[in-house]
Parts: sequence; structure tokens; C-alpha cells
Amino acid sequence: MRRRWTANEVRALGVRTDIETAGSIFGLSRTQAYEAVKRGVFPVDVIKVGRRYLVPTAPILRLLGLDPDLPEAATPHVAHGRSSPHHG
Repeated sequence: MRRRWTANEVRALGVRTDIETAGSIFGLSRTQAYEAVKRGVFPVDVIKVGRRYLVPTAPILRLLGLDPDLPEAATPHVAHGRSSPHHG
């Protein structure tokens, strides 16, 4: 069973996260997340810095239907973790 992320957990990541964590939010394994980036189908834009990939959390929150500008305490406790529409 895959981990289910709450809105507050996603917000608690701060302004950015790594590919593995972002992929997990969308229900992707580590391998699936890196493959999606490689194919250009990761659910949100990814920033490459040197050899590292960074994923801003605001687009993740927006894709999940959450306001990235709301503070963590203002977010209802709702589980998220749906798979990416690009995941086959």
C-alpha cells in the first residue's frame, strides 16, 4: 500500500522537495517518478540544478486543488495521494 499524503504534510515540505517525495505524493515509485521526469510527463514542472532535481511545492498544492498561500493550520485534514494521469 502506498503512502497517503495529507494537505498539511505537503505544506510542511516547505517551498520545494525532491523527485522521490514529489512522486510519492502523486502515487509514483522512485523509478516511476524519475522515468516521468525523463519523458517530460511528470505532473508538475521540475527544476534541474546541477545533477539534482528540485520540485516546487506550490504547483503540487495547486494540482491537488489546494491554495498554496494558505497557512498549514488553515488547511482541512484531507488525505491526498491520487496517481498522476500520466501514470500507466
